[in-house]
Amino acid sequence: MGKNHGDDDDLPLFETKSAQRRTQFRLFVGTMLVGIFSIFVYRLRYMPFPTKEEEGAVVILLVWIGLFVSELWFTLYWFVTLVVRWNPVYRHTFKDRLIHTYGEKDLPRVDIFVCTADPKAEPPLMVVNTVLSVMAYDYPPHKLSVYLSDDGASELTFYALLEASEFSKKWLPFCNKFKVEPRSPEAYFTNNKASQPLDVDDHRDQWTSIKRLYEDMKTRIESATKVGKISEMLRRTHKGFLDWDSVSSKRDHHTIIQIIIDGRDPKAVDIDGHALPTLVYLAREKRPQYHHNFKAGAMNSLIRVSAQISNAPIILNVDCDMYSNYSESVRDAMCFFLDKEKGHEIAYIQFPQAFENLTENDIYSGSLRLIMEVDLRGFDSNGGPCYIGTGCFHRRESLSGKKYEASNKVLLEWKRKNEDKGISAEALEETCKLLASCTYEENTSWGKEMGVMYGCAVEDILTGLVIQCRGWKSVYYNPIRKAFLGVAPITLQQALVQHKRWGEGNLQIFLSKYCPLTYGYKKIPLRLQLSYFISLLWSLNCFASLYYVIVPSLFLLKGISLFPQISNIWGLSFLYVFFGNRVYSLGELLMCGGTYWEWLNYQRMWLFKRTTSYFFSVLDHVIRLLGFTDATFIVTAKVVDDDVSERYERELIEFGTTSPMFTILTTLALLNALGLIWGLKRLVFTDQSLVLNPFVLQASLCALLVFINMPIYQAIFLRKDKGRLPNSVIYQSIMLTLVACSIVVC
Repeated sequence: MGKNHGDDDDLPLFETKSAQRRTQFRLFVGTMLVGIFSIFVYRLRYMPFPTKEEEGAVVILLVWIGLFVSELWFTLYWFVTLVVRWNPVYRHTFKDRLIHTYGEKDLPRVDIFVCTADPKAEPPLMVVNTVLSVMAYDYPPHKLSVYLSDDGASELTFYALLEASEFSKKWLPFCNKFKVEPRSPEAYFTNNKASQPLDVDDHRDQWTSIKRLYEDMKTRIESATKVGKISEMLRRTHKGFLDWDSVSSKRDHHTIIQIIIDGRDPKAVDIDGHALPTLVYLAREKRPQYHHNFKAGAMNSLIRVSAQISNAPIILNVDCDMYSNYSESVRDAMCFFLDKEKGHEIAYIQFPQAFENLTENDIYSGSLRLIMEVDLRGFDSNGGPCYIGTGCFHRRESLSGKKYEASNKVLLEWKRKNEDKGISAEALEETCKLLASCTYEENTSWGKEMGVMYGCAVEDILTGLVIQCRGWKSVYYNPIRKAFLGVAPITLQQALVQHKRWGEGNLQIFLSKYCPLTYGYKKIPLRLQLSYFISLLWSLNCFASLYYVIVPSLFLLKGISLFPQISNIWGLSFLYVFFGNRVYSLGELLMCGGTYWEWLNYQRMWLFKRTTSYFFSVLDHVIRLLGFTDATFIVTAKVVDDDVSERYERELIEFGTTSPMFTILTTLALLNALGLIWGLKRLVFTDQSLVLNPFVLQASLCALLVFINMPIYQAIFLRKDKGRLPNSVIYQSIMLTLVACSIVVC
């Protein structure tokens, strides 16, 4: 495929560069290894073996061993992070070479999947803004097909898509003419730089006109959403609304599929007469007696339905809250797929997740900055990034279960199965209903060997691993202008629940036959196998973290030292390892564009997640293994009350509700406060100097934890707004703290 342009055809379409200044990092690692080794020597050399004269010596020995095991675990996890961060790589594309080599007409078609599940948590207006942004890609429109999977089976979402289809006839020409960025109307018109068009009459007039059209559409969609149903007058505007006459609920309905814009129809054009992308609405069949496998099931239905309608060789999937922020992202992806030397082995191109609603200092660490800017680059160097579920371009054949074959070095331009058969859109819709039915996958390999994998809360991670084990490669591409922008959680509860689900899903993979060390043995590089453990071990971090947060504080109350004096080499080792890691993490975050306060929030959320989200991940997984609960999927709400949003903008942590997670956080905060008070007492009321006092390191640890937990103390004692901690959580935490202290002290 392509044109003959001579030697220029052989130029690579992308390049890969290793990170610079790695020598300093490796020197730091060497000194950290010396410090860690010294800590282990101290723990073993000064282990308090019990004697008959010492009362409670066995307990102290067990506590000492617990600290040793915790420190051993922290070292193991630190080693896994080293594997990922040892040699990150950076990618750069050459889009000018792409067109020079292939030309516009030879570019492959792309099917774009947008998934939504709940019209209340994911408002229809937000969904259609994402749809419009991907319809408006700077790419031949007749080569784009956009599919919206609505697992909420909402006629409100369908209505919003109908409105968007009409608006697209004006929006796409406007975007192409004035090189609009971003191409989500809501994002574009609320952007300060876009609020004033260029001082050109034609631009100003068209800008005003298109903005008015968008505001009118927005008003109609929001009005219908507020009422919660479609009026009879609106229902008569399109035959598709008849499908909802027999819908019992969003969990019990037949397949609803509507080809809203048929790209094969010569009449499907915008106001300038240019072709429009194909646009399809799909609500797959759901019945109470059949498990629908959440987003993975929706993706697999889309794979089958799209193969029948457009059958593009490349598939892009995005979440409904991740609109396209860069119109040339498709061309970037093609630079990888169409590269003549390496493109044939690439299964998917993973773009990073980025978010537009973060506060100045990212109060809940929702940016995932270090994962996106550091970890995934390291994954890429070690064999290819994991698949993170959104913002990912897939090769259809790899996503459909095919193994990599080195002999196949051409990106096939798969033909539309019905392009030359004259099949009407209505006939196609009827054919596709079976493909999206509940029973279609029975006794097939869908979800096992084909499509997105089932049986895991993080089906994306598992799917990427399985694809890589079939011999395919993957690429991580993080352009200067973020390709996709989404919405991060804006309450602490949302953030912790999200990480709980991620933690449990990763734990499922770790404890299953798909554990990378066994499933990936001799299939993917060892470095890539180990790279997966940076997330697979998230949940298991809870035990060592909880132990280190609880035990030193309790034993300060009892007057038992668990760390050396800071005046000797052993104490300096503890200080260097702990503070050295903190200083390095600060420098790393600053280099990635973060702030000092963001780093502090990152440390706080690191502690909160390890002591709550990941603990409940393990607990829920154990309960599920015992057969007491079934798998559930919680959609993170994208709409919150105005007062919650106002507190979020002020960077006040939102508690406000009762939650076992908040009870644990509050109990730990109170426990460390008591430990610090007793620790200061032992430091002040003594004849020993600080450098000789055995409680300095222990009290310092409590002081650091108290400092990190300051927002909790404010939520207990100072705050009066609705986001403070509920009294019931405070009372429960006080009781738990007193019980724990009584057990240890007595």
